[in-house]
Amino acid sequence: MSRRIKRIIIICTGIVSIGVLAFFVLRLLKPKEERIFDAMSFAIEDTNSIDKIIITDAYSNNFELNKSNGMWVDKNGQCVNKEGVHNILEAAAKIQFKAYLNEKAEKKFLELMMTNHIKVDFYQNGNFSKRWYIGPNAQDHNGQIMVLEGPDKKKNNKPVIMSIRGIYGIIEPRFFADSRKWLCTEIFNVESEKISKVEITFTQEPYRDFSVQNFGSNFSVTSNGVPLKTLDTLNVIRYLQKYKKINFESANYELSKAQCDSLLKAPPFCTLSLSERGKSTATILKMHRIQVQNPQENEFGELVNMDLNKFWCVLPNKQVVKCQYFVFNHLILGDVYFPAMSLNFPKSEIGKINSEKNKIK
Repeated sequence: MSRRIKRIIIICTGIVSIGVLAFFVLRLLKPKEERIFDAMSFAIEDTNSIDKIIITDAYSNNFELNKSNGMWVDKNGQCVNKEGVHNILEAAAKIQFKAYLNEKAEKKFLELMMTNHIKVDFYQNGNFSKRWYIGPNAQDHNGQIMVLEGPDKKKNNKPVIMSIRGIYGIIEPRFFADSRKWLCTEIFNVESEKISKVEITFTQEPYRDFSVQNFGSNFSVTSNGVPLKTLDTLNVIRYLQKYKKINFESANYELSKAQCDSLLKAPPFCTLSLSERGKSTATILKMHRIQVQNPQENEFGELVNMDLNKFWCVLPNKQVVKCQYFVFNHLILGDVYFPAMSLNFPKSEIGKINSEKNKIK
């Protein structure tokens, strides 16, 4: 090797050494708080590795989300609100540093957040990853004052302002521990060929009772226990297809536990039972009218003391939710699909029945 080549190698080695030394000097000269922040990043870019999230609010309510077989469920394995999970994972991936607080504000907000915060624990691949403490909104309502705790459970007692990249607003609304907000609103999402039987019964209007049986190659429909003599197969298929996407409107935010207990003991105005092939138990819904203080006028000019748009529904797990007649009338009013049923209806009901048919169509 010539002397010239050796000299070039020595010069290059020296340049690299100086560069590495400069990097570490700059790191040492960085403000202490900035080095601490860099060592504890809030973001989790690989959100696919997140498999558990625990949210605890300021009232010590907590809600646990778990990823099982690629699907997010609650700690009991029940379906959860998919949009809510998406919003959390988006925040984890896109959260970014916005600003520091001055020394006076740091002390003030740290004391405030000792007792008033939302705590979010993230787990990755089965192991605890990091914990967010979410405090007050930023003054401009674009971001949140937050504190981070790392995987070693070491808390960084330095509040900073964080925001979500590309989104204007605050972070807190994405994180809630109220189990009612996490309810999956889906009740039915069943393909028609998987339905073996549907049975509808009305407590005070038995003439409306009907059942549909699907034998695969043919169908049977009974009205109040009596088989219909004339049956349009296309209408049966149309009816069974209505069970593809049925959701409730909202969780119960109105009735107390005592009121719910009373509702569970009261007779429903309608009961719906759906049996699926391959399942040993049927899905049974019990529907109850919502009483109102101020009577409402229906389309026939009659004053009724019930909500004309919504009703309470008791799910199989005894959960009380609110549903819309607009969604469920397609399922419980059989004469819309099977006109022969109306032959046995009271004459006083014929006008109302025709009106209901027009509304549904």
